[in-house]
Amino acid sequence: MAARTDRSPLAGDESLRLLSMVERAVTQRLDDALKAHGSGIDQWRILSLLVEQGGSPMNVVADHALLLAPKLSKLVDRMVAANLVLRHADEQDRRRVLIAASPRGRQALTGWNAAVAEVQDEFREILGPDTDQLDDLLRRLSRGLVPGSASLDMA
Repeated sequence: MAARTDRSPLAGDESLRLLSMVERAVTQRLDDALKAHGSGIDQWRILSLLVEQGGSPMNVVADHALLLAPKLSKLVDRMVAANLVLRHADEQDRRRVLIAASPRGRQALTGWNAAVAEVQDEFREILGPDTDQLDDLLRRLSRGLVPGSASLDMA
């Protein structure tokens, strides 16, 4: 029986499986940390974008938050009801809806970012000096696989 090399199909399967396992673990850790502060990953992603950009159309928010339009609409409705975001018509195209972070949303994001920073610190502790290399590799993989991801900044 021939020895397996790093280029064998099984080695590729293992890399894909590990990538999936890590994604699930990261998502769970972030979700747990954010839930302890009254949020979830989707709300955090939405407010992070809105605070950074000062407001955005729904389609841009959907892309950034990795959500389909119907789910985003329901979540934004809940965020409006909680006074985390404000919704208004675009002045240049009155048919288009823009959303922006409210002052309460900005305040909430400060706490949520602290929770996320703790999770990121845990990852940095695990990876040590390899943290920057992992970030670079993930960005390169994202640019190669996801159309339009060249401008993505992963959290």
